[in-house]
Amino acid sequence: MGRDDLTDLEWARLEPHLPKNAGRGGWRKSHRVIIDGILFRQRTGIPWRDLPERFASRKTVHDRHRRWSADGTWDGILQAVLTVADADGRIDWSMVGVDSTVCRAHQHAAGARKGPQRVPGRRARPAHHRADEGLGRPQGGLTTKIHLAGEGGRHPLAILVTSGQAGDAPQLIPALERMRVPRPACGHPRTRPDYLSGDKAYSSRRNRRYLRRRQVKHTIPERRDQRDHRQKHGSKGGRSAGFARASYARRDDVERTINALKGSRAVATRFDKRVYVFHGTVTAATIRLWLL
Repeated sequence: MGRDDLTDLEWARLEPHLPKNAGRGGWRKSHRVIIDGILFRQRTGIPWRDLPERFASRKTVHDRHRRWSADGTWDGILQAVLTVADADGRIDWSMVGVDSTVCRAHQHAAGARKGPQRVPGRRARPAHHRADEGLGRPQGGLTTKIHLAGEGGRHPLAILVTSGQAGDAPQLIPALERMRVPRPACGHPRTRPDYLSGDKAYSSRRNRRYLRRRQVKHTIPERRDQRDHRQKHGSKGGRSAGFARASYARRDDVERTINALKGSRAVATRFDKRVYVFHGTVTAATIRLWLL
């Protein structure tokens, strides 16, 4: 077993949620060897062709990661892991924080071929496909932004990948709508936290209206220009949004969640050309955090 490979306990938690591998390939049929190779590349950020020989061939590892990213297999595994974690009481719904982080994109992440993408072996479009491939070109260079919702135990619950110049406020609702934790027995998936916190970048009437409609208590500081505009119009400007300082102090949880997620070098720096492959890389890193 190499450093940072899946332990027997982690593998026991992960194996029941993996798809069946009925194809040929001898010892390469083992998902454990392939996933160890994917996690090794994710942690170190090395090119796929430099993958050590103790794993399967780099083409086998890369193709499986690309296929699972395209057809939503990684997303299904994450939902299954979250279901077990919620049943065990390991998800802290008392405070869910939303935040974003910018990841510098390597120069090799640019230059993807134009044209419609397809899931390998199918005619369907890959999950999380974006026409701009999630690459922004601001003054700082090529960047990608990860928007996430993290629970109070400092683990991600939902992930959204956009280009680097995307604003935070417009991505709050899409990020929260990705937060779906299925029930172990029956019933609707849980999609609402007990409380939500975010910084002033998420302050907007649209977001507050959405949270009130879903009956989600929240603490989001009001921006100065919004406050001045409201006070300028007097009673017509509406009431103050309110601010719970004690609840806002727990926003540190989501920031530490981001730090743990970007401990993987392939997440902190984007090397993948396709945005759906990078989303799969971030999802695999999230699954690993839940297995620890």
